[in-house]
Amino acid sequence: MATTEVKPSADKNPKRNPSLGPKKYLKKKKSKKPKALTFDKNDGDEQPVSASEQLTFFLNQLESAIGVRVSSLELDPIKDKCIVELSQNLDQNVSNLGEHLKMSYGSSWRESLCEGEIIEGKVEPGNPSVLVISSSALRSLELQREGLRLLTKQCPAVKLFSKHLKVEEQVSLLKKRVNIGSGTPSRIKKLIDIEALGLSRLDMIVLDMHTDVKGFSLFTLPQVRDEFWDLYKNCFHQRVLEGNLRICLYGPKPATPKLKNKKKQRRNQH
Repeated sequence: MATTEVKPSADKNPKRNPSLGPKKYLKKKKSKKPKALTFDKNDGDEQPVSASEQLTFFLNQLESAIGVRVSSLELDPIKDKCIVELSQNLDQNVSNLGEHLKMSYGSSWRESLCEGEIIEGKVEPGNPSVLVISSSALRSLELQREGLRLLTKQCPAVKLFSKHLKVEEQVSLLKKRVNIGSGTPSRIKKLIDIEALGLSRLDMIVLDMHTDVKGFSLFTLPQVRDEFWDLYKNCFHQRVLEGNLRICLYGPKPATPKLKNKKKQRRNQH
């Protein structure tokens, strides 16, 4: 009687490797994705991030992007005042931006943000007090229309982005008094380079931390990120070190460095 050879049945689980035994599986390699900003949350609520933690985050981003490291000697004179610490009693959403700016300027808010007259020797044309920098023209427009409209009735905020706006139009607008400009890094840099936008009066840059539907922000969106750091390095960094310019990170804050260090410590212990 002829005997038939019985072949082992094919493994129906494509992840299992028979040579490793029945309970061992091959691990699937995960593709690396760009890291988005993370947030400190407790039961769904964002936790306050101190000015020093915000400064640490910002300097880490700066070093990672362009390799510029700020020494402790450079940092000591400015670290307590270069980050704007916003009120924890007011949400950092689009509609509250103007109110936050008012509070950060204290009693001088009307003179710095609202008044529309040029004052020779003090308020020259095209020199804003505040620049709001966002990752897109649409976001800049949204902040201008919804967040700044109460401050800019007497002195309108200038749109500093390229979408539907020619450089020549913006140069013309910058021949008047400007208190607030809202735009994107590349167009702001261009207007500074051609000396249409001045920095002599600039006291604060508001960096919009909003993330778009794909999870990108000013610090993570390809190309825009590079354009921002090019603008910062060439136009703002020295002024920050001299104590003449404040940085405001507006919107959801990144996870604090302390939490990240704790995670590293746990990994090292294992």
